[in-house]
Amino acid sequence: MDKGYYEFLVKGKPNMGAKIGKIVLFALAVLCLIAALLFGSPILIVLTIAFGGGAYFISGYTDVEYEYLYLDKELSVDKVYNKERRKHADNFKMDKVQIFAPEKSSKLDNYAKVTGLKVSDYSCPDEKNGLKKFVMIYEGGRKIFFTLDDEMIKAFKNTTPRNFSDY
Repeated sequence: MDKGYYEFLVKGKPNMGAKIGKIVLFALAVLCLIAALLFGSPILIVLTIAFGGGAYFISGYTDVEYEYLYLDKELSVDKVYNKERRKHADNFKMDKVQIFAPEKSSKLDNYAKVTGLKVSDYSCPDEKNGLKKFVMIYEGGRKIFFTLDDEMIKAFKNTTPRNFSDY
């Protein structure tokens, strides 16, 4: 049975650069605020506001989730930032998939030697609760990583059985 619609949300890799940047900017804002209170300099007040605003802006990119939406043989991937903002990331048509296999599958060995593949990672850093990491080789020289549950795997298997590998 081909399931025509399926939606799945997975937590992405933490953005350590954004977390470190947020901490550094917040610390600079606090130091500038203390210095502004001690010396009364308007430049330090402006710097305090700038560093605080930068820390607030960067904090919106520290927590990322990926939402996979499978609808009518097409996979849409959206990034959800801090559970409040959504940005469309990519679309994939299942008839353009060359191979879809688990990350450590022997079916991917031929593609491991190919250089120049554009890599996109929409996966979760850890596999738990029945989630499995899959790799899709897509038309046009793309290699995409996903973390999928059993229902999404069944949907892909039914859509592209000749390009799908369980092992």
